[in-house]
Amino acid sequence: MPGRPVRLAAAPADAAEVAAGLDALRAEVGVDAAWPAPALAEAEHAARAGAAPDAADRPELAQRVDRTDLPLLTVDPAGSTDLDQAVHVARHGRGWRVHYAIADVASFVRPGGALDAETRRRGSTLYAPDGRVPLHPEVLSEAAASLLPDQVRPAALWRVDLDADGEPTDVHVERALVRSRAQLSYDEAQRALDDGTADDVLAGVRAVGLLREERERARGGVSLDVPEQEVVREGDGWALRFRRTLPVEGWNAQVSLLTGAVAARIMLEAGVGVVRTLPPADPHDVARLRRTAAALDIAWGEDEPYAAVLARVDSARPAHAAFLHEATSLFRGAGYATFGGADGAPVPTGDAAEHAAMRLPYAHVTAPLRRLVDRYGTEVCLAVVAGRDVPPWVRDALPALPAVMAETGRRAGAFDRGALDLVEAVVLAPAVGRTFRGAVVDVDERGDGSTRGQLQVREPAVRARVTADGPLPLGRLVDARLVEASVPHRRVAFSVERPVRPGSPLASPA
Repeated sequence: MPGRPVRLAAAPADAAEVAAGLDALRAEVGVDAAWPAPALAEAEHAARAGAAPDAADRPELAQRVDRTDLPLLTVDPAGSTDLDQAVHVARHGRGWRVHYAIADVASFVRPGGALDAETRRRGSTLYAPDGRVPLHPEVLSEAAASLLPDQVRPAALWRVDLDADGEPTDVHVERALVRSRAQLSYDEAQRALDDGTADDVLAGVRAVGLLREERERARGGVSLDVPEQEVVREGDGWALRFRRTLPVEGWNAQVSLLTGAVAARIMLEAGVGVVRTLPPADPHDVARLRRTAAALDIAWGEDEPYAAVLARVDSARPAHAAFLHEATSLFRGAGYATFGGADGAPVPTGDAAEHAAMRLPYAHVTAPLRRLVDRYGTEVCLAVVAGRDVPPWVRDALPALPAVMAETGRRAGAFDRGALDLVEAVVLAPAVGRTFRGAVVDVDERGDGSTRGQLQVREPAVRARVTADGPLPLGRLVDARLVEASVPHRRVAFSVERPVRPGSPLASPA
């Protein structure tokens, strides 16, 4: 019989072991942090000059309005320096006017140059416990192109007018010079909103965010509230924790989603561009989720859409965490659809043009410092709104973007999961044989009567494989013995070695 469940002592993961494991992981998945000399030289030249070497030959870069008068602010994770977005929100008649400045990365990158080629190879910024592997060299992503406070920066400045219900009534985007007035972390922004010291701009972000959340629910959209598993610095080492998103993060995200939605509409109406897509949920997955809800005693009305159920669950409760874990199966198959490019691909329609979780067309245009595809969508929108032809370098690049983003996305996913697996194994290696209490969030019954699934432990913050000789109680708390914590294999495994009696404290929901 396992002993009484105990918490692991708060000892951070061994820094040297994590560093060595991350180096091996980078080599395994093909992540190379070093910059080719020609690409770095281009970035340094652009940073010094404030523009790419060929900027004078690109008419799309010729006009830029001065909007340094606009009191923008940024809201990001603490310590961020790669700032893609700055926001200003103010009352406009009975509704709202949102200004959203997006770092003008295209003005620093020469199409067809060495830096352009390297960013296409990377696809997106990768984040690791020991630092990021950026999409663009730090001289751009954390300096010359970043919307840092009190610095004049080139930007694509969106203006979106909303009615009293939060629906867009007018949209404009143009190149501009902007200056952010303040850089807030999520914690700082939430505190200011909670204690009443937030300025009108931040209060406007909350008001618009709440309106857009209401519109999302009304159209059947979904934003999953799943705690984020993250690795954090602790002394000279690393530790694991689950972090719940703050309300301000959701409100800030709604401004980004709003911009992506209006950008998608501009591109679809113009017949050229790139949109983010997600197919509708498979009816079999929805039926399985409904059976899971019944097993976990989560109410789900006969005619109620799954989005309404997901909006009211609480991931802090084990049963609800299991339900949310199962719900992720509804949102598989995300990709990109390009159209109107050099290959003449037609404009997608119906479900092929929509993002099923949002229940409307959507485009990635708000994070060009960290995600390659955003640069191209932004350029299409700038050209269409200005009444200009979309630049040939954009049309030529569109057909290959979905494959580029799919491949780099797979690499990023493997790296992210591998880094978490590594730190989990290092943290838990001294505790093999000890018993931990956790929630069963996934179950897969096998033909031999045994069961395997996934266990979510709070202390330390771990999600790992768990097996049992008999049934595993989905959405319940169990005591499980740690049977493996392999650092070389980046693998952690638990085992439930005694049945959980129905109605016992260990089996009851939190």
